[in-house]
This record gives sequence, C-alpha cells and structure tokens, in this order.
Amino acid sequence: MNNQSSEIPYWRLSSFYFFYFASLGALVPYWSLYLKDLGFGAQAIGTLIAFLPATKIFAPYIWGWLADHSQRPITIIRIANLLAVVAFAGVFLGSSYWWLAAVMFMFSFFWNSSLPQFEATTLNHLQEKTHRYSNIRLWGSLGFIFMVVGLGEFFQGHDIDWLPKIIFVLLAAIFVVSLIVPERVQVEHEQQAHIISVVRQPVVLAFLAVCFLMVLSHGPYYTFYSIYLEDHGYSRRFIGIFWAVGVIAEVVIFLLMHRVIPVVGVRVLLLVTLAFTALRWLLIGFFPDNTPVLLFAQLFHAFSFGVFHAVGILLVHQFFKGKHQGRGQALYASLSFGVGGAVGSLMSGVLWDRIDHSSLFTLAAVAALLAWVIVWRFMRVKIR
Repeated sequence: MNNQSSEIPYWRLSSFYFFYFASLGALVPYWSLYLKDLGFGAQAIGTLIAFLPATKIFAPYIWGWLADHSQRPITIIRIANLLAVVAFAGVFLGSSYWWLAAVMFMFSFFWNSSLPQFEATTLNHLQEKTHRYSNIRLWGSLGFIFMVVGLGEFFQGHDIDWLPKIIFVLLAAIFVVSLIVPERVQVEHEQQAHIISVVRQPVVLAFLAVCFLMVLSHGPYYTFYSIYLEDHGYSRRFIGIFWAVGVIAEVVIFLLMHRVIPVVGVRVLLLVTLAFTALRWLLIGFFPDNTPVLLFAQLFHAFSFGVFHAVGILLVHQFFKGKHQGRGQALYASLSFGVGGAVGSLMSGVLWDRIDHSSLFTLAAVAALLAWVIVWRFMRVKIR
C-alpha cells in the first residue's frame, strides 16, 4: 500500500493478524460442533468454550507485565505462541471432558496472551498514524473469512475430526510469522502516573464497563450460533457463509474507519454500534428460519465487532501511555473478551436448554442497551 512508510512493516504485521484470526475462524464457528460431535451436551460445551475467554481475565495482564518490564514484547509474543502450539497438541492425546478442559485452559493461557501485546506493538509501529490501525487489522478479518468459508465447504465432505489438525497448523503458522516481526517499544513519558490512577478515571471505568457488557452480549452468538443454525436446518456450508458475511461487513468498515473516526467521533460511533448490536441479537433470536433476515443481521457485525474494536483499541492507546501500553491492552482484553466472554459463554451454556432461544438473545440485547446507557451518561471522549 502506498500510504505505508518504509518504517512500518506493514506486511509482517498484517501476516500475524491474518493467521491469528484464521485460527479464530476455525475455533469460534466450529469448535462447538466438534465438541457436539464428541458427544458433549450444551452445558459441557458452554463450559469448555468458556475456557477460551476465561484465561483472558488474567493471562494477558501477566504477559503484559512481562512485556512492559522486559521491553521485549515481540520476544514475549514468540514465547507465548510457541507454548500455545505445544499446549494445543494435547487435544490429540485424549477427549474426556477434564482432559480437554485442562488442554484448553493451558492453550488459551498462552494463545490469549500474545494478541494484546501485538496490538500495542502495531500501534507503536504506527506512531502518530494510529488511525490507520484498521488498515492492518483488516487482514485478520480476511484470514477469518478465508478460514470460516473454506472450512464450511471442507466439512461438507469431510468429518469434523479434522478440525484439531487444521487449528494446530494455523497455530504453528502464527509462531513462524512472529519470528519476522521487528521489535518496537513505546518511548516512556516522563513522570507517568501509576496505572491504577489511570484506571480510576471515571471515563476509563465507564469504557471498561461498556467493553464487559458488549462482549457479554455476544455470549449466545459465539458459543452456540453454529449449533443454533444447524438445529434450524442449515448446512455447514451455509453456516460458514453466515459467519463470513459478518466478517466481510467488518472488513468494509475497517477500510473506512480511518476516515470515519475523525469526522463522527468515538461517542457517536459507540452509541450507534451498541444500538445496532441490540437489534442484531433480536433479529437472530426471533427470526432463525428467515434466511434474508439472518443475513441482514450479520451485516451488523460491522458495528458489533468492527467499529467497536477499532474504537476500543484507539481509546486504550489514548488512555494508557508509554510504559502502560502493554498492560492497558491486556486490561482491555481481560475485562472485555476475558471476563465478559467467559460470563457470556457460561450463562449461555447454563440457559441454552432451560429457556427459549429468543429469550436468551433478548437478554443479550438488554446487555448491549445497558452499555448504551453508560456511554450516553458517562463517556464524552475525543481522540487526540
């Protein structure tokens, strides 16, 4: 791309995102189907999948502390990704509930640790061009699309027990790509306040609460959407297409975000995003047999993930300066995709067979609307 300076390793950064989110494109839509194929019920599936976000509660912050204090974030990322590959290999050694729980805990402890540090590294490479983050991050979305569509087609004619092998190869690719990404450490600001004083700011607390509620609202979607579609008669090819439509919309918005944010502002974007997210969950919950409506609902992924994540990353970069960069990104990941994701998965697993699915998705919409109220009342933020 012509707008990238020679100092920004655009393709090396983009390649990491591509393979990282390709692995996510294998895990998120299909891991629940793999577990179902092994004979696990809804509650067991919900708890096993909850390990993926649960380790984000503490793992990113531990590794963020190591990255910030060692001033070698890429080295920390490489170590974490190598250990993730080794840990995931355990899925080939057993398939009992407790064995898989242990494997998923160890794997996700390492796998979840690298992305927040890589986000901080990417923004440090971009320096004052942080609004162009989305132009690099969109390659992660393309990796997700490539994998989710490809596997949807692949599993039409192949057994889903191929899934662990595919994920293992993708995890190995993430490690290999990390070896070619150069270090870039944020220069510390003088007389920086302690990170606790940053977190205690009302706008930061409000932002973190919104992140928690937003990801919590995704619980039924990330845990059971593929099973939900399969139960309503959709083939695995169509399941892959549904997931891909959402991420294609996400790619489009990533291409536009560097122009949209300075004009619209983060507060308005957050309010619009949370309103569309609530509408998305209601459409999915009440119209599962209406294919056009479901496809339309997937377009809102451009907001519920694309806009929200792009704005979130930039706000973290604004709130947490210098030596707090790594731990700031880790805190964002921990409270949103960690606590929010784990609680959402666990609640969905417990409620999936106990209440009708339209009611569960309505609860998800309520969580998004509560986040909307917090933004309206407590967040008046400008990107500098």
